[in-house]
Amino acid sequence: MTSTARSSRYDASAQQASRDVMAAAASPVAVVTALDGDRPHGTTVSAYMSLSLTPPMVLVSLDERSHLLAVIRRGGRFGLNVLGAHQAALASVFARPGPGKFDGVAWPSEELPRLPDAAAWVAAEVADWVNAGDHTVLLARVTAAEPGEGSPSPLTYHRRSFGTHTPLAH
Repeated sequence: MTSTARSSRYDASAQQASRDVMAAAASPVAVVTALDGDRPHGTTVSAYMSLSLTPPMVLVSLDERSHLLAVIRRGGRFGLNVLGAHQAALASVFARPGPGKFDGVAWPSEELPRLPDAAAWVAAEVADWVNAGDHTVLLARVTAAEPGEGSPSPLTYHRRSFGTHTPLAH
């Protein structure tokens, strides 16, 4: 067996094992949005996080094939709509490929599409792009941030399904 054949077989098994292990970790869920002219675009992500407090920065990972990534590359800005547990259906809509995700979704006419009732909102400008396998990691400066109304439970993704966080009793 050639080293190339061993390597590709190892890569396939390592890829599946990695997916299974990552599914065991709960991740927060958000919808990243941007405008292409006056047309809104968005996609559900579970690979985002706070990166720095001084200056305030966030990290978001998007698939290289994502149309949204192309829109953000042109405009250099995006919105990060952190979802609450009550928004699992919305997360599913934005997770599917293709256009029309904003059909029937009211969003304020702002510079960046902002989803109603989100648990939190961040507007960001990309400071750097990092190629990472089949994804691009966006390192972005926060230009605006607002918590949502009340304090809804966060929407999480765990074992390939949506759920929420329940605080432990003290």
